[in-house]
Amino acid sequence: MIGKEIKQPRGRFALVNGRVILPQEVVTDQAVIIEGEKIAGVVRAGAVSDDLEKIDVGGRYITPGLIDIHQHGAVGHTFNEPTAEAFAAITAENARRGVTSVVATIATAPIPDLVQSLEFCRQWVQEPRAGAQILGAHQEGPYFNLAQKGAQDPKNIRTPDDGTPDILLEHHGVMRIMSYAPELPGALELTARLTKLGIVPAAGHSSAKDEQVLAAMKAGLRHVIHLWSSQSTTIREGPWRKPGLLEAALTFEGLTGEIISDNKHLPPTLMKLAYKCLGPDRLCVVSDAISGAGLPDGAHFYMGNMEYEVREGVGMLLDYTAFAGSTTLLNQMVSILTEKVGIPLVEVIRMASLTPARVISLDRRKGSIAAGKDADLAIFNDDFTAWRTMIGGWWVYAV
Repeated sequence: MIGKEIKQPRGRFALVNGRVILPQEVVTDQAVIIEGEKIAGVVRAGAVSDDLEKIDVGGRYITPGLIDIHQHGAVGHTFNEPTAEAFAAITAENARRGVTSVVATIATAPIPDLVQSLEFCRQWVQEPRAGAQILGAHQEGPYFNLAQKGAQDPKNIRTPDDGTPDILLEHHGVMRIMSYAPELPGALELTARLTKLGIVPAAGHSSAKDEQVLAAMKAGLRHVIHLWSSQSTTIREGPWRKPGLLEAALTFEGLTGEIISDNKHLPPTLMKLAYKCLGPDRLCVVSDAISGAGLPDGAHFYMGNMEYEVREGVGMLLDYTAFAGSTTLLNQMVSILTEKVGIPLVEVIRMASLTPARVISLDRRKGSIAAGKDADLAIFNDDFTAWRTMIGGWWVYAV
């Protein structure tokens, strides 16, 4: 239990006096019924049996637990650190924010280091833990285009025809996503292998042209990470305009995408453009948070051997030439998307819960308040600070 110790509910109980955010609407005068580890249903508050335990949430929002499928870390740690201290600190901070599930994103590093992180992640998910659930790993790299390296360490960037995917894919059981540049030698073969293994093939840190994206889609590519960040856009070859990965992601129906909604990586106009092109059922909100998340402005942090600085909600290279992930976590992005971008709250919550669950094929279990789904819920104040967080019918955080 993180935060204040409170009485844990048992058996069957109801959350009442809340504004319940369902996939298509916000409802009041409704109760969320929990039975054991599952949601039993949403019913009219007046229909709740008198003998059922009722927990009054004081008019706050009741939402599905937020799901972050692209997060590197927080509070001084990353998932590249294969230690219980690192994983526990990151998952505790997420639970404190109403984020009930994360996909542990492992940045480019030497292959032996990646193997250690993947193996530790595999061990971690096998046991119940106190903080946010880790749903598996997102292996970000090392198969990237050097021209689009962003904050990834260039010393460890590779091409997927060098034989090392064989080593990483020995740990396919814990991988949910692998992101890579689809134009590289061996990338189409890697795409097909990932698809066969049930891992989401995702494009990123790429200089691909649209025809290369289409070729990868035929092999199974279906997701694009952090739109606008470290990816190709339209270029001219003589008199001809050649669309890049960005235009492909905004246009091709078979792709889902992500935006880092910290209001620094992307201004409101670009976030609105992504929303208009993809809509809330294909566009995910992700934090891309790194170890600087939760640290004060000016603090320095590391990913591998690279040093960065926390600066106004983002991580920065020390020369301020590129962002290095966000220091804003998922719950903080909700208000940015509703107030700065103008997306309806119901759709923002869907983009931060049900849509990412669908990307990793867990939407039958998670991502919305519906009968039969896991009782992973967040109770939010109006400013989207978390009042309480529930995972599997059990409070894991309380103010």
